[in-house]
Amino acid sequence: MQVHSLYVYPVKSLAGIQVSSFLLDEFGPADDRRWMIVDSEREFVTQRSNPELAMIKTRLDSGQVFVDIPGEGEFPLLPDTEECRVRVWRDWAKAVYGEDKASAALSRYCGQTFRFVYMPEETFRRVDASRVTEYRRVSFADGFPFLITNLASLEELNSRLDSAIDMRRFRPNIVVEGAGAWDEDNWTSARIGETAFTLVKPCSRCVMTTVDPDQGVKSVDLQPLRMLGTYRRTSDGVIFGMNAIHESDGTIRVGDPITLQTTATTENQ
Repeated sequence: MQVHSLYVYPVKSLAGIQVSSFLLDEFGPADDRRWMIVDSEREFVTQRSNPELAMIKTRLDSGQVFVDIPGEGEFPLLPDTEECRVRVWRDWAKAVYGEDKASAALSRYCGQTFRFVYMPEETFRRVDASRVTEYRRVSFADGFPFLITNLASLEELNSRLDSAIDMRRFRPNIVVEGAGAWDEDNWTSARIGETAFTLVKPCSRCVMTTVDPDQGVKSVDLQPLRMLGTYRRTSDGVIFGMNAIHESDGTIRVGDPITLQTTATTENQ
């Protein structure tokens, strides 16, 4: 087993970036979802309500985030000095607004008043305490620093669909190859390269999986969510992938070996 591919998402719900490696910091993958979009009520905005966000590309250059907004051009995301409190799911977190140019272009593209916000270092948003008793932090990601998915599970799902989809629908950080389909259901911890991870819960999936990342529209037939619902429904919801936390800083690279501990066996290579 090894790392097949890696992704970072500099802005929550915008297009991600496939990378060959990433550094880990206290938040998770460095530069992952430290930026987010909010509406006039300072509530988070995602592809669930605005699938056209999938068409906004992101770029990282020496730690600087750039967004390429269709019809508007490319803009750097720069934190301003005005602080605010923003909501992501049940959490209210301290953030700072981004400078106006990028937010104005985003608002024109979406036809709604939206703003970019940034999570500074001093903000501490806690990982779901019902799943992780340690006092751990997370960025604007839904609930946990990492999402780990299994390439074989995607292949098994695609065998049931009329039209195959790619892994971008599920917005993982780490994609594993060399495991059997749905083996991840039993994973409890992993060592990826030199870094240890605890897998804390299955990831419940929503309508965002129906958004075509190349078109920015939801599928009319609600696939793949509808198919997953026929055989991947659990007490955690319709699941695909595992949420995880990391136990140390470090670097993860494509091709890194993976060692697992599962609920059924002690160790697998």
